Amino acid sequence: MKNIAIYGAGGFGQEIACLINRINNETAPTWNIIGFFDDGLEAGEKNKYGTVLGNIDTLNSWATSLSVVFAIGSPKVVMNLYNKISNPNIEFPNIIAPDTLFLDKESVKMGSGNVVCSRCLISCNIKIGNFNILNGYITLGHDTCIGDFNSVMPAVKISGGVTIGNCNFLGVNSVILQYKSIGNNTTIGASGVVVRNTKDGSTYIGNPAKRIDY
Repeated sequence: MKNIAIYGAGGFGQEIACLINRINNETAPTWNIIGFFDDGLEAGEKNKYGTVLGNIDTLNSWATSLSVVFAIGSPKVVMNLYNKISNPNIEFPNIIAPDTLFLDKESVKMGSGNVVCSRCLISCNIKIGNFNILNGYITLGHDTCIGDFNSVMPAVKISGGVTIGNCNFLGVNSVILQYKSIGNNTTIGASGVVVRNTKDGSTYIGNPAKRIDY
């Protein structure tokens, strides 16, 4: 078994610990959870699934090989943390729920550091970059292309031929219609239905989803 730590000791981090335990129990003993890293908690604090080992400085000084999974919902926070990690001992595996349904797994290309939570359906000819979170009950249609550092919340439906760039947040139960494009740094509100291409750095809400200004 390989040592693994979870970055983020909050509720989502604890869910990821449960997911890792499921992988061990339902597929094969793969991971030994040694604890959590968190920049907002003191080393030594505990939850049901482990102890906080330290912060980003602790991780950068870690002396042995260690796998790390990010359990943080904000794409920008994950990207910033990743850019601060300079330790060559750290690697970022993909963590994929045992009940993920791949229609054609051989046609799916996936980078590193991705998390695929329970009950996701991934169709054929899919490209997924690095450090994306698919947070359960998500559908990816055929020929979908997803970049890096995206957070896709539960029950999102992404139709076929959709292109998604980097650092986007797709809210709970949102829908992206076929062959539409989401660029970069875009937020789609909960239950938003994207019927046209979006503009970078914008927030969209409603059905059909409309751009809003703050």
